[in-house]
Amino acid sequence: MKYILILFLSLPISIIAQDGIKGMVMEANAENKHIGLAGANVYWLNSQIGTMTKDDGTFSIPYSKEYNKLIISFVGFQTDTLTIEKPRMVHHWLQPSNQLDEVVVQQERDAIQKTYFSAQNVVTVNSAELLKAACCNLSESFETNPAIDVNFNDALTGTKQIQMLGLTSPYLLITQENIPMVRGASQAYGLTFTPGTWVESIQITKGAGSVVNGYESISGQINTELQKPLMDTPIFVNGYANLNGRLELNTHINRKLSDKWSTGFYIHGNRRDVEVDNNDDGFLDAPLANQINIANRWQYQNPEKGWVSFFNVRFLNDEKQVGQTDFNPDMDKFTTNTWGSKIDTRRFDSSLKLGYVFPESPYQSFGFQVAYSKHKQDSFYGFNVYDIDHESVYSNFLFNSIIGNTKNKFKTGLTLAYDGYDELVNNQNFGRVDQSLGAFFEYSYTNLEKLSLTAGLRVDTHNRLGTFITPRLHVRYTPWEKGSLRGSFGVGRRAANIFAENQKLFASSRAIRLVQNDGNIYGFDAEKAFNYGVSFLQGFSLFNRPGNVTVDYYRTDFENQVVVDWENPREVVFSNLEGKSFANSLQFEINHEVLPNVELRAAYKYYDVKTDFQTGLLQKPLQARNRYFANIGYNTNEKENGSQWRFDYTLHALGQQRLPDTSSNPEEFRLGEFSDAYSLMNAQITKVFSKKFEIYLGGENLTNFRQNNPVLGAEDPFGANFDTTIVFAPILGRMVYAGFRFKS
Repeated sequence: MKYILILFLSLPISIIAQDGIKGMVMEANAENKHIGLAGANVYWLNSQIGTMTKDDGTFSIPYSKEYNKLIISFVGFQTDTLTIEKPRMVHHWLQPSNQLDEVVVQQERDAIQKTYFSAQNVVTVNSAELLKAACCNLSESFETNPAIDVNFNDALTGTKQIQMLGLTSPYLLITQENIPMVRGASQAYGLTFTPGTWVESIQITKGAGSVVNGYESISGQINTELQKPLMDTPIFVNGYANLNGRLELNTHINRKLSDKWSTGFYIHGNRRDVEVDNNDDGFLDAPLANQINIANRWQYQNPEKGWVSFFNVRFLNDEKQVGQTDFNPDMDKFTTNTWGSKIDTRRFDSSLKLGYVFPESPYQSFGFQVAYSKHKQDSFYGFNVYDIDHESVYSNFLFNSIIGNTKNKFKTGLTLAYDGYDELVNNQNFGRVDQSLGAFFEYSYTNLEKLSLTAGLRVDTHNRLGTFITPRLHVRYTPWEKGSLRGSFGVGRRAANIFAENQKLFASSRAIRLVQNDGNIYGFDAEKAFNYGVSFLQGFSLFNRPGNVTVDYYRTDFENQVVVDWENPREVVFSNLEGKSFANSLQFEINHEVLPNVELRAAYKYYDVKTDFQTGLLQKPLQARNRYFANIGYNTNEKENGSQWRFDYTLHALGQQRLPDTSSNPEEFRLGEFSDAYSLMNAQITKVFSKKFEIYLGGENLTNFRQNNPVLGAEDPFGANFDTTIVFAPILGRMVYAGFRFKS
């Protein structure tokens, strides 16, 4: 089977030079039908400039005189290199390996990519980076890159919470193929609902995102692209097990049904039946868990007519049991026999994406997205009950075109969203319906030599937030070679789901108190924040090996915020912000190939995050002001049969964290003002036997560092001093795992 790369002949050379190289990856066949291929890699040799072909096989990549080797690669096929001396039109056949006499493979694509030319500060994490760790689910896929911080959420559930720019995940817009996904009822555990093997790539945007994706993004956006049925292998199996009793199995089955239709069936299951209590406090260090996750994807593409479409449907059942080791929910629920908790979640998702590219005007297209989800969680934490039903409908219509020439582009469209919530908190019901209608316009100007900007504005009318305007601006300037200076500004708004986002607080003896002000969301006002920042990226070559240095500074100022105050160990208080709340984030990062096949990534981050609580302006609790990160990866040269060794090591070092005030507790239940600094080390070794089979062995928290006394009052969980929420370090200790991957 042949694959053809056709670079468009219809555009004038002046236009293409302005906008870079455009093309389309195609499949050749006996009838010469155009079948676009999604997900092929296209990038310049010895640069951070790259892209992937879209759903219909098209791509666009900036052109610069300093690069003349264009690399084109496709999973399962030989990598090829084109020599491009100037913006010109070419036809190129990318042959499969069994039809090539000779192919020169000069360099693999970076596992983490940064672009010099985008106006937005975007980091792309591809599948090669995700393989550096077991990556059992999305929440565990950020351990090997410094853009996202991974924190420990509580002493019971074992879930990890992500942060960016010093703010927790509710202030991030988390999307799946640009459809909002982890929000509302799924905020606490939703990242664990996407298996790692389903992920094709992750795009991380720092600062306020695009107006196209809504008004909720405050500190940034994380978008996950899933495996495409047409591009994924026909059969993929991944097995995983660790010494703490966690077992996982992932199976992908993909079929190409015709020239236009492909489908994929994805099954994920994980289970932990082993009770682990390494610190002997009588409480499980990790939950007993059982999850089944089934998805079916359909992909349609007809490039000749300009159409491409995806349809997805998924069902998930997730069960967790936490608490004391001898807790039996059938006998001990709502009794003082033993303390325990169960969290049972059932979720249904479906989505449709439809796109059309005008054949005579390939710069012009429209897209339509619609998604429906039903999320039902039944849970209890000791005597505290928390149930939530969340029904969501989201639709977005988008039109793309140009103004005059391709240096000036615009996107415009309409968004319609509906969210229905029904919550039970102990004996009190909270129900509401959120409805919104929005219109947006985004203008982009691109001059590859010096300047790019993206300016967007959207107007939304919301039954609870009112009618409001959301502006966003991103600017990129190139002062010199391989230098990229960016600035951004934006406003974000959101309705805080105070109980869904703070479920860990139910696992304590704290009373819940709402200090309301007659707002429209639980009696509170909507949250509103301004985010602005600058970033500088400088590429370099040292010892003829590429590298780059990045410096980021961002600040978020809250005008309105729902403050969660747990400085009093007897209660947690929810109130509207009275005073200041801000987050300053400074990051320095360096990436370099220090030796052949040895990649080093290191970063330092400083956070200044403060909020006016009931007792005054305080540093955010459980937030390390200083964080250090290092990752070293080494791969042996790949042999003809695909065999290879891969080695990866990651270090996280966290400085002191301010702890919530426990001075009013009896002396034996008091904690210090700050936690101790500590470091964590993870490592993984992968042996690739062939292009079809590999095994991996790894470990997390190799030094076995654990927090002492993570459960306050563990000996009397029904007493006044019981608290599982003050967690700043691992509970589980050293974790060793092994697994395999099979492709066919």
